[in-house]
Amino acid sequence: MPVFLWEGVTKKDEVKKGEVEATDEVAARGLLRKQGFKSLEVKLKPKDLMEYLPFLQGGVKEKEVVIFCRIFSTMINAGLPLIQCLDILATQEQNKSFAKIIKIIKEDIEGGTSLTDALKKHPKLFDELFVNLIAAGEAGGILDVILGRLSAYMEKAMKLKAKVKGAMTYPAAVLVISVGVVAVLLLKVIPVFKKMFEGMGGELPGPTQFLVDASEMAQQYFVYVVIAMAVVIFIIRKFLSTEKGRWLFDSTALKAPIFGPLLKKVAVAKFSRTLATMMSSGVPIMEGLAIVSKTAGNMVVESALVKTRQSISEGRSISEPLLETNIFPPMVVQMIAVGEATGALDQMLNKIADFYDDEVDAAVEAMTALLEPVMMVFLGGIVGGMIIAMYLPIFKMASVVG
Repeated sequence: MPVFLWEGVTKKDEVKKGEVEATDEVAARGLLRKQGFKSLEVKLKPKDLMEYLPFLQGGVKEKEVVIFCRIFSTMINAGLPLIQCLDILATQEQNKSFAKIIKIIKEDIEGGTSLTDALKKHPKLFDELFVNLIAAGEAGGILDVILGRLSAYMEKAMKLKAKVKGAMTYPAAVLVISVGVVAVLLLKVIPVFKKMFEGMGGELPGPTQFLVDASEMAQQYFVYVVIAMAVVIFIIRKFLSTEKGRWLFDSTALKAPIFGPLLKKVAVAKFSRTLATMMSSGVPIMEGLAIVSKTAGNMVVESALVKTRQSISEGRSISEPLLETNIFPPMVVQMIAVGEATGALDQMLNKIADFYDDEVDAAVEAMTALLEPVMMVFLGGIVGGMIIAMYLPIFKMASVVG
């Protein structure tokens, strides 16, 4: 709905200014006159530059959604009407993109749409898991409880994601630094040494000659190398966007010697936490597994969960097909079997998730401790090898003089 800027005079002859939402200028003037204003000046509020240029609009961070859920839960628990809650949330939200979405949701609900259906219109922000839990909350009259569980779940999922990102950041940073250092040496440093070597005369040692040749090639074909790298990256990304490419990448990642065990632990923790949250919120296990499989983040894990769901629909328990996937450890499967037998599967899944959160912590620390010396030796070996190769002719000349 359009927003209008207005300036008017009250019955006490005080000048007031503000904003009002209305279908058009006439409706805006009518609303203000009902409130007792006169001598009105009303004009359409100009749009922000960001509204004309979508790429300037900031995205909505996961943390902002978590805060939204937590505050929303508190207000509903305090007895505030749904529309009023959303109006307050939209007003106090500092992210303009998110505030605009909350306003749209509020307007949809005012038009007779349920909260679940209003959220479904924004799938990039509210995924299937979020929407289904809200639907369960609306149906059961426990929307505040569900929002509280959602915020707690999302906070833990964010921490888990941050741990994995932290584990990947160190080797990636060292690799980027290595490439940068090698590029600077080849393009800037070695050409200086090359001029000095030419003044010496004589034949260069093998490693030095190799570096000089590599430097000449880098200078001559630098632009082509950059273009080739960009093309290769584009092709790889395109391939990974296909089902076959994603399956190959996900299966290779799970089998990787260092990262594979960590990714399996992350998959178990995410599966357990998500399914536990859905079951404790009243979502049936079959529907829960269907949603969990879509949010697994790994095609191999997703396929395993789809097969598990199929087996359950044929009358089997959840623990047996999970064991056959070779992704979930026997201990996890046994705990799930106990949870099934005692009727406390959601509680058991939460315990598994807590345990594997700690396991991910320990795995990340161990991996970082292992990678630090390996990456330092790798970086030192490359740079040190290049420096030694550059100084070999000087050492050779010194020995000849001696």
